[in-house]
Amino acid sequence: MTKVYPNVSTGARTLPPVIADAGDGGEAEVLTVWKKSLLFNCNGFTVFDAKGNLVFRVDNYVSDNKGEIVLMDSSGKPLLTFRRKKLSLGDHWVVYNGEEHSHPLYSVKKRVNILHSKSLAHVTPCAGAAAQGFYVEGSYTQRSCSLYDDRRRQVAEIRRKEATAGGVRFGVDVFRLVVRPGIDVAVAMAVVILLEQMFGSTRG
Repeated sequence: MTKVYPNVSTGARTLPPVIADAGDGGEAEVLTVWKKSLLFNCNGFTVFDAKGNLVFRVDNYVSDNKGEIVLMDSSGKPLLTFRRKKLSLGDHWVVYNGEEHSHPLYSVKKRVNILHSKSLAHVTPCAGAAAQGFYVEGSYTQRSCSLYDDRRRQVAEIRRKEATAGGVRFGVDVFRLVVRPGIDVAVAMAVVILLEQMFGSTRG
């Protein structure tokens, strides 16, 4: 089996190193996202930086309520919590800081528009949150989509992971998340998690 996670560390979260030109005067951070939990009998994500160090994790027990998901750092500290909004038309999630239940940061809603088929989701800051909005276009199922800010600048991109030097190709469960200046890395990963809920194999 091709090695996806070179170094699994349980240390505190450190931001991935700057390794790529973002094309707009800044630098991009490239993460490897593995749609798998490191814990037995869990669904989730495991995310590594360019050096193979664990950065983020999501561990959802199979029997747990799918209406709440927690993004953690490498040591298990909750960074963001996502809760499905009840009695809402369409797929609608609310993002909170840590494990808070008040003062939400973002509202993320699945976008359904037959005239704009590439539009996937809108990320709207909640009242009182010092944040900007984003929207997602492309195809999450093909791992080919981009996150744009309200000025139409690409701030993050999901794309297939390149084949290894030996020619081994990765499936859709292992992919790249390229994060550019203009968005927090954890927020970009939050969008990935919610796209999986809206369009991925764990939808339900």
